[in-house]
Amino acid sequence: MPLSRSQTRERLSWIEWLALQSDLDKAKMMRALSDEDVEELLYAWRFWARPKQLAPPGDWRTWLILAGRGFGKTRSGAEWIRERIEQGARRIALVGRTAGDVREVMIEGPSGIMNVCPPDERPRYEPSKRRITFKCGAVASTYSADEPDLLRGPEHDTAWADELAAWKRPDAWDQLQLGLRYGSDPRCCVTTTPRPTRVIRNLIAHPLTQVVRGSTHENAGNLPQAWLQQILERYEGTTIGRQELEAEVLDESPGALWQRTEGIEQHRLSSIEIEQMTRIVVAIDPAVTSNEGSDDTGIIVAGRDARGHGYILEDLTCHESPRRWAQIAAQAYDRWQADRIIGEANNGGDMIEEVIRTVAPQVSYTKVHASRGKAARAEPIASLAEQGKVHHVGHLGALEDELCNWVPNSGQRSPNRLDALVWALTELLLDGGASAPILMDTSPLATEAWQII
Repeated sequence: MPLSRSQTRERLSWIEWLALQSDLDKAKMMRALSDEDVEELLYAWRFWARPKQLAPPGDWRTWLILAGRGFGKTRSGAEWIRERIEQGARRIALVGRTAGDVREVMIEGPSGIMNVCPPDERPRYEPSKRRITFKCGAVASTYSADEPDLLRGPEHDTAWADELAAWKRPDAWDQLQLGLRYGSDPRCCVTTTPRPTRVIRNLIAHPLTQVVRGSTHENAGNLPQAWLQQILERYEGTTIGRQELEAEVLDESPGALWQRTEGIEQHRLSSIEIEQMTRIVVAIDPAVTSNEGSDDTGIIVAGRDARGHGYILEDLTCHESPRRWAQIAAQAYDRWQADRIIGEANNGGDMIEEVIRTVAPQVSYTKVHASRGKAARAEPIASLAEQGKVHHVGHLGALEDELCNWVPNSGQRSPNRLDALVWALTELLLDGGASAPILMDTSPLATEAWQII
């Protein structure tokens, strides 16, 4: 018979022993359990979990779970938080893509923290305080990756970062790591469907990262069969399926217009002299608001040389108020000695120019309108990049991740950096560039050649 509830240590050993028995013996023993015993066994995660869902042994700092849809990533993260608290963790950070995701997935979701804890151990969740308090005194603070500044200052001994590959603000990961310094053994669990973003690639390569990969198939027995069959019929064997089901980290998202190796790396320059530019523009793709869930304001500085090649000089994309992003654009205009600021007017209308004029009345400004869809505007620019006529100056990680992961007509959120880049290069190489004056070599030899012609 099972041990009494007071014998916690012995019960744990008994449950572990039960897990080693054959399925037939397990069934016989479990039928003899009381309702109280069944409830306790129900919350014994190590009895139910697959090996990949349990934290690996060893001296690691980040446990990176790269897994397909339906693998059980959320349950793994929530149960790990519960286990860490049992081991003595007291200051926990819960960080999701948005504040809504933290609450609806990580905390209150079917596999979230509130539902994996036994009823008599369930913590108190205070959404207004962004806090979960456990009966042992441990406190888990919640953060949105859209607000990385909230992670400045607080110290944590444990962190769970969910869907890191989808975070819009990569600096949120940096701020989380800077604060993960409390106690003698701070650790982080990352649960995410993989995308080839810079932060994911860096994590995989880091020596203190333990990477666990898992596919949707591994949890097939716990998934709705109708859903699984439909998903497999549609995506299995495709590049999207390789990423979303098999959890492969591809170099680019399937169907993306930009290619990392041939379109960007092959034609990258480490630096360039501003004197080589015949024309420079600062392009703005404005966000309608600066609220937590709003888009970033894309700001890209780009130039054109006498050959008609384009150069991406700087990415100043930000999540700021209209006045602040206008200041950033105006400062770039002065710093790069730009010829013009370009603003996409479909969302902001005349507001963009009014804000720009408020902070920098002297700048040359042109508003542009999107008469075609996003993909139709981006395709010719992506083609120029593939032909080697667009060069990235230095490494522009966040921009390049966005370029190589945005798939036209896929329902993804608006790519702000990409939009601003497209506006800048359209002005320089297609619309404005086509009619821009060609600067002629006025040396004596060149002058003589022109006279002969």
